[in-house]
Amino acid sequence: MPRLSSDPNLSVCPNYADEAFADTRLQLTNENMTEAQAVAVLRNIWQAQNIAAKNQWQAQVEADRERQENLERLNDEEQERQEQEHLDEEEASRKEDKKKNKHKYSAIPQLDVPIKPVILPSPYAICKLDKGDYVELWYFTNDGLDDAKLKSSIDEDAMIMATLAGGNTAWVSAASTRNAAAVVDDENLTFENFCQACPRIIDAM
Repeated sequence: MPRLSSDPNLSVCPNYADEAFADTRLQLTNENMTEAQAVAVLRNIWQAQNIAAKNQWQAQVEADRERQENLERLNDEEQERQEQEHLDEEEASRKEDKKKNKHKYSAIPQLDVPIKPVILPSPYAICKLDKGDYVELWYFTNDGLDDAKLKSSIDEDAMIMATLAGGNTAWVSAASTRNAAAVVDDENLTFENFCQACPRIIDAM
């Protein structure tokens, strides 16, 4: 059955009594059928055809809707399949990356933000502490830390000639040497400097 291109519900029955349908009425009229009866017959025929067209149109609309819903369902399923495939690929890639780079996925400990300032004494003092040797408290006073900060600007690779304990000379790291003239012996520290240095050297140890 040919597909309908327009809604028959919008069609209006022609006026078969009009002069334009005179020839059509003439073909139906005879001694048993008047012209008025012919108009009624033509109207009945049109109405029967219109009812059939309406039924066909309704079936056509329902078929189109079902076809559209089925198409949308297939599209949705295909989109879900592609999205799931993409998620699976990402998950596989993440697992592979996690296997190769375990450190990158290590849990970050929940630590509080430090409220104490970071104390960075001179490399000389740190070296003495690492060896377990005696080191003057002055290195942990404000003056000592300022001196360490100043020395931190020196190139770590810079070397200077220094005289060793035995009287020999040797090249040593400039950052690891100390300015003996600036260092204050423990017994000569002020009470304020002593209070500054004690907790800092304990933390460093």
